[in-house]
Amino acid sequence: MAQQVGAGRRYLRAFASGFFVAVPVTVTILDRFAYVARVEGASMQPSLNPEGTPTSDVVLLNRWSVRNYQVERGDIVSVLSPKNPEQKIIKRVIALEGDFIKTLGYKNRYVKVPDGHFWIEGDHRGHSLDSNSFGPVSVGLVHGKASHIIWPPHRWQKIQKSLPEDRGPLLNWNIAGPLEEED
Repeated sequence: MAQQVGAGRRYLRAFASGFFVAVPVTVTILDRFAYVARVEGASMQPSLNPEGTPTSDVVLLNRWSVRNYQVERGDIVSVLSPKNPEQKIIKRVIALEGDFIKTLGYKNRYVKVPDGHFWIEGDHRGHSLDSNSFGPVSVGLVHGKASHIIWPPHRWQKIQKSLPEDRGPLLNWNIAGPLEEED
């Protein structure tokens, strides 16, 4: 009986010490590197949650690339909603800071994306609350970049960066600079 009590205490002590190491390590990994999120709604169809699929896609969100500002046109990002700060939305980056973009119903027909901002849109036009509703989104609202679909198993894949053919910047002012007149 004494051996069972001693073995039980050793087991409990080993579990507790492992638990107190595992929890901070897991929290650090989720905070700094990556986490998973379920995609709800139709705004990113057909890329995410394709029509006819009975379950929602679950994606791996890379936080490290966002912290290092490694977000490019065509990437899918998770953003804190500018309309409802308690909600996260997932959209595609269409334009970066300095880009001129032709909008799809925003208050101005053409917009220059300000420094420190992105222009984001859902792939399913007309079914997406995106920059065409609320304008450019601050880089500070971006939580992660979607890198892989990890659920359901038949959809496991790396998410490829892409832009719809008719979307994208008209001009990048930061690269091209203003046109100068010759004397």
